[in-house]
Amino acid sequence: MSVSTHGLRVRRGPQAVRAAVELFSSMRFAIALLTVICIASIIGTVLKQHEPVGNYVNQFGPFWAALFRLARLDSIYSAWWFLLILLFLVISTSLCISRNTPRILADLRTFKEDIRAQSLKAFGQRAATTLPEPPEAAAQRIGQMLVGGGWKVKLQHREGAGDGRGWMVAARAGGAHKLGYIAAHGAIVLICLGGLLDGDLVVRAQTWFNGKSVFTGGGMIADVAPEHRLSPNNPTFRGNILVAEGGQSSVAILNQSDGVLLQELPFSIELKKFIVDYYSTGMPKLFASEVVLHDRETGARVPARIEVNHPASYRGVEIYQSSFDDGGSSVKLKAVPMAAAAKPFELEGKIGTSAEITNGSDKLTLEYVALRVINVENFADEANGPLTSGADVRKVDLQSRLESRMGAANKTDKPKTLRNIGPSIGYKLRDASGQAREYQNYMVPVDTGDGQPVFLLGMRERPEDAFRYLRVPADEEGSMDGFVRMRTALADPAVRARAVERYIARAADPTRTELAGQLRASATRALALFAGTERAKDDATSQGGWQAIAEFMEANVPQAERERAGTVLVRILNEVLFEVLNLSRESAGQAALPGDDRSQAFLTQAVLAISDAHFYPAPLAMMMTDFTQVQASVFQVARAPGKNIVYLGCLFLIVGIFAMLYVRDRRLWVWLAPKADGSGTEATMAFSVNRPTMDSDREFDNLKDKLLALGKAPGKEPVVSKDIAS
Repeated sequence: MSVSTHGLRVRRGPQAVRAAVELFSSMRFAIALLTVICIASIIGTVLKQHEPVGNYVNQFGPFWAALFRLARLDSIYSAWWFLLILLFLVISTSLCISRNTPRILADLRTFKEDIRAQSLKAFGQRAATTLPEPPEAAAQRIGQMLVGGGWKVKLQHREGAGDGRGWMVAARAGGAHKLGYIAAHGAIVLICLGGLLDGDLVVRAQTWFNGKSVFTGGGMIADVAPEHRLSPNNPTFRGNILVAEGGQSSVAILNQSDGVLLQELPFSIELKKFIVDYYSTGMPKLFASEVVLHDRETGARVPARIEVNHPASYRGVEIYQSSFDDGGSSVKLKAVPMAAAAKPFELEGKIGTSAEITNGSDKLTLEYVALRVINVENFADEANGPLTSGADVRKVDLQSRLESRMGAANKTDKPKTLRNIGPSIGYKLRDASGQAREYQNYMVPVDTGDGQPVFLLGMRERPEDAFRYLRVPADEEGSMDGFVRMRTALADPAVRARAVERYIARAADPTRTELAGQLRASATRALALFAGTERAKDDATSQGGWQAIAEFMEANVPQAERERAGTVLVRILNEVLFEVLNLSRESAGQAALPGDDRSQAFLTQAVLAISDAHFYPAPLAMMMTDFTQVQASVFQVARAPGKNIVYLGCLFLIVGIFAMLYVRDRRLWVWLAPKADGSGTEATMAFSVNRPTMDSDREFDNLKDKLLALGKAPGKEPVVSKDIAS
């Protein structure tokens, strides 16, 4: 029996109804729906689901973000059209099963013993011989041998005259092949039913028929109205709940495409301790939460430990360890001036909160985003040499400068190694128009491989961008004060003039006043350009630093002389900046730095940081001075009654596919007719299989040898015909 791809053919009723029933119950319609579901699932796997709208806008643009939201591609598995396709797939597959199952079961009970003896000669695999025993005895013997080999056998005795008299032995094996069709298609129905039951369909039904509505506002969970809360007896749900150490919660958040719903739990979760362990790469290798479950009806306290892949279960609700977050850690920050007009100050706050800050006319909102106690970054191998000073002004390029000095925390031209560089604070500065930039600053200085510890100040414009880092050198006391004092001194014209005079007195011959004057003019001009108080040309884009020096060289020095002139100018500028550094130290009551390698390393990094600080988009850098960490666990709570149905469907699917692929439906007929002279039996055997293979050929040969072995006479073999093509 072949399974038809057509649907149920209704004989009565309107043509449109009959066509619809035939389409919905056809196998081609079910396959088409299954194909659409597979394509939608691929989209749901590639495209992140339930992300904020801003993330889609930043990544794909406003047009595609609006299209994704209109088509519900950002929440495919809860989209109305996806659930509708699942429902139609269940209906269509169920109709296919109901249409074909009766015929399959009837075929399993049919041995086709009424086949004509003459028709056996048309089979591709057949054999004929003469048996010495009577037909009835041969039929009993062959039938018993087939039954012993696992075949189902039926014997038919035919009365008649001539060629119509004899015994037909009909046997069949491999009926599980047909049952595999029922199991595989039934598995699709079970899996889809489990998906519908555990999906958002029940939750959505409560918003349609039970007076519940999606919450789209903000504020405290305790203030949310009852119409946005689901009952603890809700039969199916899946949501997230965040619990801070020492706290407890009994309300889960169910994310919807247009807001959230609050799910009341029959118990509350109290987090006693959160445990996290890390690999050397900084990736977490263990999440564990020691919790106490408080039953809201009986008051029972049930301790439990929840780990990844080791959930806890209580009152029919599975509790999974999903992730971890900050539970409201408190931090102390010090605002470090990154612009001449900014003033330092200190403040305290908690992660997840915000504060208004101002520095004169500028008002900003400081949002505390994240506290990271462990940060593993890639750093260059120290054997590759120290950081160069960038003395060749021809190589001073804005793009390469940003990539090499404000790119990732490691130098991109060296091999990568992994190192924990300590705590960091993440925050956002939002201006009056609502635009925000995100910052990540590390608490302690880091040695990036050249021997000079630096503070890493990260910044990015958009969430999908990587952080770019400004490296600020740490002084001998491990602080940024030396850099801040040097930059403040550089902005003071009087200090710049004193530094130039110190340099002239040290580097110029006092008897050559004309040369000293030229050197003074060059040093004063270069220092003013670097400080940003003078522009190389009217349309210059830079505000200072090495980029301003490069623009000055391009505008005033012929290309053939730039290499020599640039080398001289950079050497002069470095010498004058060293005097600026010592003047800033003297003003703070510190001794001047000697001209050794250690001092030169600090100067080099300070000069690079001052140059790159012109591109730093904030007047202040928030540096963390102290913190008190409070961790929180993110649990996924789910009541999934359809889970067992899906498991059963998966079992049926495995059994069904195995049966259809590896079980062959075989049929065997042996016609036994008495010889005309009554001295024996003429035996004709035919073999049929739904999927001919080399194994089926071997099975036929084996059956022929065993069943017809008694028919061998000396010098005479059974007549065998095999048509492989058939």
